[in-house]
Amino acid sequence: MSEPSEDLSAFIAGLPKAELHIHIEGSLEPEQMFEFARRNRVDLPFASVEEIRQAYRFTRLQDFLDIYYEGARVLLTEQDFHDLGMAYFRRLAADSGRHAELFFDPQTHTDRGLPFQVAADGLLSAMAQAERELGVTSKLILCFLRHLDEDAAFATLKAAEPWLDRIAGVGLDSSELGHPPSKFARVFHAAGERGLKRVAHAGEEGPPQYVWEALDILRVDRIDHGNRALEDPALTARLAADGMTLTVCPLSNQKLCVVDDLAAHPLPLMLALGLKPTINSDDPAYFGGYLNANYRAVAEATGLSREALATLARNSFTGAFLDEAATARHVAEIDAYVAGSSGKA
Repeated sequence: MSEPSEDLSAFIAGLPKAELHIHIEGSLEPEQMFEFARRNRVDLPFASVEEIRQAYRFTRLQDFLDIYYEGARVLLTEQDFHDLGMAYFRRLAADSGRHAELFFDPQTHTDRGLPFQVAADGLLSAMAQAERELGVTSKLILCFLRHLDEDAAFATLKAAEPWLDRIAGVGLDSSELGHPPSKFARVFHAAGERGLKRVAHAGEEGPPQYVWEALDILRVDRIDHGNRALEDPALTARLAADGMTLTVCPLSNQKLCVVDDLAAHPLPLMLALGLKPTINSDDPAYFGGYLNANYRAVAEATGLSREALATLARNSFTGAFLDEAATARHVAEIDAYVAGSSGKA
């Protein structure tokens, strides 16, 4: 299909928005991978940036995860995590992003022998700099790797205790199939007792039952992905009635073959059914685009209107873990932007 019209692209470019589904390790660009490998003296199984990009051809989630964990080996110092975070925040600011809620995978790093502090402090320093210099606010979400056991998740939650006043919530990511949310019931309950928000990947490759479990067993505040919830009318009605935010990732869905064609992406149907989806980039270095690229691609493929795109942007703030005053400010900014853009050809 053709690119979105120049006017719609310009509308997307200036539309204030938040990102609620971004794995910060998944923003590691091939150029950064080589830079960090060089300065940390890490050998990579790739001879060039182009060879890495050629490897970014996935047919399923696990294909992506294999190279994702390979790339993470180059992250060894607080400076690495700081630089990784700032590179992402600069791209977000360029996309008119105002707020982000970052996923990070401490087990990916602690299992390599890095102290929890290295990733946490590096990212927190980048978050502070981004707010100070770019005006971009952010929150940090600690994700448990679901292919590991719940005891390992408990150990990670324990290691995070000195930082819990600076961590907004916990999440659940990595290999979905065969690892239902119920596997992590006790650790999510413990996180909730500590006042942490709870989110979980569910309904990407896994069945609708995983979304039910995330809702009723993990007691999540948001569903990450959630595409396959549409296969279950009762679940779809439940999500709509609850006003549950879904953090949907169009280019990721296409790259991982969750959808065969963006033209058939369920975002328009989600909106029509009264659900509360948002647009996000997931792992943008691997999936072909940051936040605005996802907005443009799905708008081009499905014909989403300006009104629908503005609704998705509003959802990104009302679904964020922001206080009421901050949410209201951001929504008012969107309303003013849309009003100022109305009538433009």
